[in-house]
Amino acid sequence: MRIVFMGSDELACPSLLALMARTQDDVVAVITQPDRPKGRKRQLAPCPLKALAEQNPALRIFTPEKLSDSALLTELSALRPDIFVVVAYGEYIPQAVLKIAPHGGINLHPSLLPKYRGASPVQQAIACGETATGVTILYVSEELDAGDIILQEEMPIADEDTGVTLFARAAEQGALLLCRALDLFAAGPVKTRPQDSKLATCVHKLSKEDGRIDWSLPAKIIRNRIRGFQPWPVCFFECPQAAGHFVKVFRASVEQTGGKPGEVLDIKGGGPLVAAGEGSLRLLEVQPEGKSVMSGKAFLCGHSLRIGDALG
Repeated sequence: MRIVFMGSDELACPSLLALMARTQDDVVAVITQPDRPKGRKRQLAPCPLKALAEQNPALRIFTPEKLSDSALLTELSALRPDIFVVVAYGEYIPQAVLKIAPHGGINLHPSLLPKYRGASPVQQAIACGETATGVTILYVSEELDAGDIILQEEMPIADEDTGVTLFARAAEQGALLLCRALDLFAAGPVKTRPQDSKLATCVHKLSKEDGRIDWSLPAKIIRNRIRGFQPWPVCFFECPQAAGHFVKVFRASVEQTGGKPGEVLDIKGGGPLVAAGEGSLRLLEVQPEGKSVMSGKAFLCGHSLRIGDALG
């Protein structure tokens, strides 16, 4: 199989490495995102997949602003790909591109489709309290993440999993499943099954504001969001006693005590205890704005919180 690989973020990296290690297949090119401004200095930097691909000088790399560019279509046709493999590319892929390859395009998506179609399936699965998710190999279709399913595999979500740990497992497990899917293409006609659109759920691209803690929510839901929204956008709250007034939360535990949402109930132990809409949260690992990540206990030592204080 002659493969053109399309991807951008960290989810795609294990898949590219796995495909390049296969002697029966040939990755003839990579299509990825152009360099974008990053960091406080807004300097141009490659996405994770491009940085990985550049380590192989023999690999052709395309970074088009538009996939519909006629010059790009001509170059892709000359490569004679059998299939496009798409993992976290982040852009719509027009039919004019997919028609170049006899097998079209297949996509790795980190959820048990049709649940969690869209841009943040790993984070939202944790935030919504799921105990299991998975990875799916499907055909690329005009509707987002709606193509016929080729292979699917479940993956448990542990109580201490975060978006970081689950994302890493999904990337590795997805790469293995992708190789199994390519073996199916080599063996003959591939059996698929359509998605039930009635069961579909869609999730949006997360923004910074999604991380703002709403203390009126039940403590269990807030904790799930704290776990899920890592490494981005990370849950945070306003704290007048902290320099910069904003504090990120990386780890918390649920307790059954109650009070007015956002009210500080206790300033002893492993961290401040804050009332939620149902139950309360013990903040175990936090990061005040402009400072390093610290334990909740260390935060209490350096900030003059009092019982009855209200957190925004």
